[in-house]
Amino acid sequence: MIRILQKDNRLTKALFAVIIGAAVVTMVITLVPGIFDNDATTSGIYASVRRPGVLGRFGQAEDIPTTQVNAIAERQLQAQRLPDFALPFMAQRVAQGLIQRAVLKQEAARLHLEVTEADVRNELRTRYAQIFFPGGNFIGEEKYKQLITSQGISVQDFEKDVRDSLLLDRLQSTITGGVTVSDNAVREAYRKQGLKVKFDYALISADDIKKSLNPTDAELEAFFKTNAARYATAVPEARKLSYVAFDVSNLPGGRPEISDADIQNYYNQHLAEYKVEPQVKVRHILISVPPGADAKTDAAAKAKAESLQKQVKAGADFAKLAKENSDDPGSKERGGDLGMVRKGQMVPEFEKQSFSTPVGQTSDVFKTQFGYHFLQVTEKQDERTKPLAEVKDTIRPILEQQKVGGAMQNFANQLAAEAAKQGLAGAAAAHGLKVQTTDYLTADGVIAGVPDGSSMLSKAFSTNKGAAPVSVATGEGFAVFQVDDIRAAHAPTFADWKSHVADDYKADKVPQLLNAKLKALADRAKLLNDLKKAAAEEKVTVKTSDLVDATGSVPDVGSMSGPASAAFDLPKGGISGPINTGANGIVLAVVEKQEPTAEEIAKNFSRTRDAMLNQQRQEVFSVYVTKLVEDYEKAGAIKLNKQAAQTGLQ
Repeated sequence: MIRILQKDNRLTKALFAVIIGAAVVTMVITLVPGIFDNDATTSGIYASVRRPGVLGRFGQAEDIPTTQVNAIAERQLQAQRLPDFALPFMAQRVAQGLIQRAVLKQEAARLHLEVTEADVRNELRTRYAQIFFPGGNFIGEEKYKQLITSQGISVQDFEKDVRDSLLLDRLQSTITGGVTVSDNAVREAYRKQGLKVKFDYALISADDIKKSLNPTDAELEAFFKTNAARYATAVPEARKLSYVAFDVSNLPGGRPEISDADIQNYYNQHLAEYKVEPQVKVRHILISVPPGADAKTDAAAKAKAESLQKQVKAGADFAKLAKENSDDPGSKERGGDLGMVRKGQMVPEFEKQSFSTPVGQTSDVFKTQFGYHFLQVTEKQDERTKPLAEVKDTIRPILEQQKVGGAMQNFANQLAAEAAKQGLAGAAAAHGLKVQTTDYLTADGVIAGVPDGSSMLSKAFSTNKGAAPVSVATGEGFAVFQVDDIRAAHAPTFADWKSHVADDYKADKVPQLLNAKLKALADRAKLLNDLKKAAAEEKVTVKTSDLVDATGSVPDVGSMSGPASAAFDLPKGGISGPINTGANGIVLAVVEKQEPTAEEIAKNFSRTRDAMLNQQRQEVFSVYVTKLVEDYEKAGAIKLNKQAAQTGLQ
């Protein structure tokens, strides 16, 4: 795959829009009962999938490593900003997806579906956006690797996943290829989509109801007693801490110094990082030859390239000719400039000409898989290693961070050990530091005087009262703390919690009152067959919407794809029942209905049909996948290594 990326310099707008980090089938993941009841035997393998039946026992099984499951789960946890305790659940979902994927790959093999290099190359050209070829130039193998590995996966796994995804797309197309929708169904679907309505709506605000509620103390206290279980632990657990905090200015001996010898040693140990490969800066003109072109077309392209090359040799402006004639869209607007290129980035013929042509010279016309080229080398850089003087300023901050961080960590460990022996106060005094004491803090509290106390609080709530002092990073330094006291979660008194009780009381009562008012209004409007008259009796405001379709929204009502979609099913003049949108409640009466014209239906026919086909294909394939995985499970073709899974999820 990487060779394809390096050699196909026409793929300027067709490379991977996203890093495939999950390797999970793009459909609803159905948790299949019993799928985790089997037991694979290979250590380190989360699950093993093979084809069912006798032949499957002798076929190639696909193993899913526990490390892969956990790595993907951790990436998804970070991407979704979920807490660490959700990791086991996430890992199980990831494992289910990988098992589905493995089952589908087995089925693709059974159906003799394949993906060729040409298929992959075409996939890159047509589906994926530009990431690795900004401005038409390959970013280089090193940066390519860095981009992939920065997502937590190896280049090999990434490239394998691209191929697998294409294979599964092909399987999905095979399974759902027979799905169709009738023309009448498409027209009816767009008729509903394109239907527009205008309506009056009487608005009852939940906020207004809440403001009107003024419960007495007796009512609130009765509510508090009735909901005693609700308030049993309303006051959260709190902990009182003593701590000593320090930063680099408090280090014994002062801030660590970085010597020239330290920089030299680091440079010597990381020479490979400062190696610069040989590069050439080239510009070229391409006269393309379409695949499968006949001899006449080929000869014409060659003749045009040779003519342009002669003009350049005679002194013509290379950049001007490139802009006017080159068939390489990625470079023609820059006068054919491809920038600096290294060996391995271009197809062999182009690379050979680039590195053999002297600076300032123009090559002969040569042919590649894309057509006829000639190029001009404008600059060359030999292989070299950046000297220490050139990189010294980048090494110093790295070493400072390492030395300062290490010195502070060591001092924190020393301080914690001393505090365990002679008490926190004694250890602090020995180093000219002060002990600070917090008030009772909850898990989401703030520790005064500490840049970042989140780690301290997190550890404090898993540390026993009176346990040995613990060291922890605080953002700009470290702290050593101990838990002085723990106040368990408990029920508050009514007097202390009165304002919270009032909020809870209203939160419980408002929906009931809102629904009652809505029902009364809807019933009265239907009885009178007049929404405005009923609203006036109830002293409720009436507003009028614009003409909207199902994709629109209305102030105070929200999206027309939500509860207010009832308007599309009512006739002109029809009055709805109660519609609760959460923040508000409405009763509406349809004033006008406008159906799409035949011309509009015809104009949107293809788009609507494609959307319907896509939805139905997804539904069909989802059912197929669920049934397929169940069949594999029943046949014992999915084996789970319980021990590996449990170890990996700890």
